[in-house]
Amino acid sequence: MAHFEGDLRCPPGARFAIIASRWNPRITDTLVAGARQALAAHGVPESAVDVVRVPGAWEIPLAAAGIAQAGAHAAVVALGCVVRGDTRHYEHVADRCAEGLMRVSLDYRLPVANGVLAVERHEDAEARAGGSHGNKGEEAALAALEMTHLLPQFAAVARIEEVA
Repeated sequence: MAHFEGDLRCPPGARFAIIASRWNPRITDTLVAGARQALAAHGVPESAVDVVRVPGAWEIPLAAAGIAQAGAHAAVVALGCVVRGDTRHYEHVADRCAEGLMRVSLDYRLPVANGVLAVERHEDAEARAGGSHGNKGEEAALAALEMTHLLPQFAAVARIEEVA
């Protein structure tokens, strides 16, 4: 029985894209800093990380699709913060952003880590952006990095089975 697992080393020559919303900048800037620090701590050179800023979470999937289509990045880290308000707008933005990111990942077979916070209150976001719940930007970056190692393993197994 085969065992598949990624690791946290930077693949040679890999580029990473961090797409971050400008909305709720106090939170998103902290998420971006956490993602950059996590990638650097695992051997990703600063020159191999592109940060793309978009107006809000709604625009993140479109930017992710553009990056995926260009084919220059090993993974995308999507970061943003959507806080519940008095209307249903929160659900539309948060849910469609997540759905869009999953679609990009599946359509392009590219790791897209969803670090877009969908929270009830600003305090909940602060807890997840360097507070008591850690930094979700860091966690998303590590997930993206791990997936860059895991996906190629499936192709290697397929080639072995073709030969056998």
